[in-house]
Amino acid sequence: MSKQDNIQTQQQFGEAINSGNLERFKELMAPNVVDHDPAPEQGPGPQGFIDFFTTFRAAFPDLKVEVDQLVADDENISIAYTVTGTHKGDFMGIAPTNKKISARGVQIARFENGKIVERWGSSDELGILKQLGASISA
Repeated sequence: MSKQDNIQTQQQFGEAINSGNLERFKELMAPNVVDHDPAPEQGPGPQGFIDFFTTFRAAFPDLKVEVDQLVADDENISIAYTVTGTHKGDFMGIAPTNKKISARGVQIARFENGKIVERWGSSDELGILKQLGASISA
């Protein structure tokens, strides 16, 4: 597949998150996709991503991911992104606050045959917790 095909898959992945159509992950990811930086208790494969984003969207039903920067070669796509949402459901033990959050993150995805096969990433979960008023101690 071409670099442009991979970019299209990456864009569809973001659209699936934003729309809540998370079952699309099964079409966009290889069945044995490896997440090198999974969320706590995230299961394997596309279903692990579906479960994570289902929980995240329950906490932030208006969740939006916007790509700020994208760099691609024939096999990999790197993105810097901003996630926004309104805290309407339980998140990491914090009851809904109705506060709006905004956090940055980065992700690298490797593609084979137009599907995501590996993912590395980091996002500002601590920043989200602080925005929700969580008490953070060292």
